[in-house]
Amino acid sequence: MARRKLHVWLPLILSLCMVAGMFIGYRIRGNMPNSGIFYIENPRPVQEVLDLINNKYVDRENPDSLGDLAIDAILSKLDPHSVYIPPRELAYMNEDLQGKFFGIGIEFNVFSDTLNVLNVLAGGPSDKAGIKVGDKFLKVGDSSIIAENATTEKIKSLLRGTGGSKVDITILRRGNIGHKEITRSYIPLYSLDASYMITDTIGYIRLNKFSETTYKEFMEATEKLKKSGMTSMILDLRDNGGGILTEATNIADEFLDGDKLITYTEGEHSPRQEYRCTKEGIFETGKLVVLANEGTASASEVLMGALQDWDRATILGRRSFGKGLVQEQYVLSDGSGLRLTVARYYTPLGRSIQKSYTAGSAAYNKEVMNRFHNGEMEFADSIKHANAGSYSTGAGKVVYAGGGITPDIFVPYDTMAIDKDITLALVRGTLNRFVYSNYIAHENQFASYQSPRSFDEKYKVDEATLQQLKNDALRDSIYFDLADQKERSLLQKQIKVMTARQIWRTQGLFEVSNPDDVTVMKALHYLKQEPMAQLAK
Repeated sequence: MARRKLHVWLPLILSLCMVAGMFIGYRIRGNMPNSGIFYIENPRPVQEVLDLINNKYVDRENPDSLGDLAIDAILSKLDPHSVYIPPRELAYMNEDLQGKFFGIGIEFNVFSDTLNVLNVLAGGPSDKAGIKVGDKFLKVGDSSIIAENATTEKIKSLLRGTGGSKVDITILRRGNIGHKEITRSYIPLYSLDASYMITDTIGYIRLNKFSETTYKEFMEATEKLKKSGMTSMILDLRDNGGGILTEATNIADEFLDGDKLITYTEGEHSPRQEYRCTKEGIFETGKLVVLANEGTASASEVLMGALQDWDRATILGRRSFGKGLVQEQYVLSDGSGLRLTVARYYTPLGRSIQKSYTAGSAAYNKEVMNRFHNGEMEFADSIKHANAGSYSTGAGKVVYAGGGITPDIFVPYDTMAIDKDITLALVRGTLNRFVYSNYIAHENQFASYQSPRSFDEKYKVDEATLQQLKNDALRDSIYFDLADQKERSLLQKQIKVMTARQIWRTQGLFEVSNPDDVTVMKALHYLKQEPMAQLAK
């Protein structure tokens, strides 16, 4: 009976203790340099409770699990974006924001329990060691990675390490086993997926996040495109979940003139902080269309909100996610992290685009899926604006607060691109495995294509390739109907796009997929056919 009572009250006791501990820790931080790290000499009540349970409790309990339970209980009462990050996850999350990690410089996938090298970073550690696309890794050091339990995370942990450290790889190449010693080094994680001239005067740039290297990548791409004759730009932020705020504001500064306000942040314990234009921008006058969808969030919405409020760009696509909260990350004493919401950000007109989370995290997380059910993904008149007010821009355009950035030009979800058999083949890895194997088998043929554009124009997926895929898919209980013209056409396009990615990575993927992308083509049409003043109406 006593033990049952303890289990009932334990989460509440730990939560209260943690609140006290966090409050004291926050006050201590206020008198320290802003390092983002807590230094606490004496244990706080939550730690004392955990120590007592660990040393005195009648049964063996995992104190780390109990501590995580207490933290999660507290954060669940706040907002959906204040999160606790265990030590094992924090390093990977930080790498994504920093835009780099130390490793061997390969892209891989596991087929039939064996690691296959899909791509090798040019000039990277593996390239220097002689690793080639098509190699199979059998061992990393003394650890075998040929097993069903050799998960992607386990493999990553074996391949990554400190810069300058060496690792011996046992490889299988064309039936022969060999060894390669690789010296781990700095590996970039690019936030720019693609940049190219989509017409003689229109440039295309796609960003997948805002990391510490995003602004630099954006500037290099824009300078190159301007030299190639770019006078108009399509900036693709679809599925860009955000990242570092200042990277987004720096890019906004390149589009806006004068000392215009880009955004400001404010919270109960965070005084108003303004982010303004401070320099002459690289693209202040050219026509600009920004692509957005339900996966566009946070720092991406900061950038879009500024451009929309100042009538600088046309937002084209679907309503963005609606995250208007600012997090600061704190490193805790055990190497774990706390991302705590400290402020809200506002667009230049004073809009907060944060969607409601009063119904709880579960309802918050389902909100995007609900857009499919209520018709918003297909019809612009089904968009439900939150009761958070509307504003008028200088050009008289009406914009809305609450629930994300509503596009100026709506583009419905492309339901014609959905096929259940192809989706199943992607989920089960059938298509990935086939495209890779097909590339290895015809590597010399694919090497004859000099660019994604020439590949798109000349390469045709023939009948033999489709039949081979159909036969391979049967082993995964997937049945492709090649007599169905829609499925046949979608399969041909999918193979072509994925092969382009195999050869040129994300640059190839978007150059080859964009001609069939309804949103990109609509943006292109408007930029070519109508003046920008017409687009915003």
